[in-house]
Amino acid sequence: MDTARLLVTDNALSGQVDLHCHSTASDGILSPAALVSRAKSAGVTLLALTDHDTVAGIDAASAAAAEAGITLLPGIELTARWGRRVVHIVGLNVDCASDALATAISARAGLRRQRAREIAQRLEKRGFRGAYEGARALAGGDEIGRPHFARWMVAEGHVSDTAKAFKRYLGQGKIGDASVPWPELGATVAAIHGAGGAAVLAHPLKYGLTRTRLLALLKDFHGVGGDAAEVVCGQQNPVQTREIQSLMAQVAAPDPAHKPRLLASLGSDFHQPEQPWRALGSVHLPAGADPVWSLWQG
Repeated sequence: MDTARLLVTDNALSGQVDLHCHSTASDGILSPAALVSRAKSAGVTLLALTDHDTVAGIDAASAAAAEAGITLLPGIELTARWGRRVVHIVGLNVDCASDALATAISARAGLRRQRAREIAQRLEKRGFRGAYEGARALAGGDEIGRPHFARWMVAEGHVSDTAKAFKRYLGQGKIGDASVPWPELGATVAAIHGAGGAAVLAHPLKYGLTRTRLLALLKDFHGVGGDAAEVVCGQQNPVQTREIQSLMAQVAAPDPAHKPRLLASLGSDFHQPEQPWRALGSVHLPAGADPVWSLWQG
């Protein structure tokens, strides 16, 4: 795997680091340029834009970052399947023009359209007329995600906020929880490596897994070549952070293949300003963690 795409200098690490956030290219509400401006105001000096299953916002973000004096790592958050569960894999420092990444994005674009149609049909059956058209309008020509349906439901007065939309209709096991055959974990990691990037398991605490199952996920991810996991993602307490570190240490136990240990990544998972628990630049790695950006330091 060639991970030496963009070097991370000491200057890039002089402020806050945020390696997981979203713009209007997927399901965020700030344009790539506006997101970079907000990151600059938050003291971020190393940023990765990681929109869901697309790199459409990278060019605009890179131009804004160059003007703002921020180092921008091209990134993406790819949807994948681990058994029957959907997981997200962040690709950092990827070559956006690579064939491997283009193929991975194309496959997911078709699946996203399929899922959006199914979500809309399910919501229509519950009396929510015009769900697809409303979500598509909010997506602004980009791929439709569940947050677009949630925002439409708020705008139409069906729920008071997006959290309630997910809790009642769009979350796991709810009427809008449509399933499609996302690519498997190993193929997803391979696509990121094919684009010269590092594969990072996103927000491991958000999958609702038991400790045993989460350890199994980390081991399987490591086994297919995963490079890092998000030790911190958004607001979380120190106990949660220590739990992830403990599990990652077990993954790095004696390994006959002599694979390197999982590195540590972090990110706010920023989508919109009204979510202070996901504020840009608000996350920090614990002392002693081996950061994923060490892969690109000179």
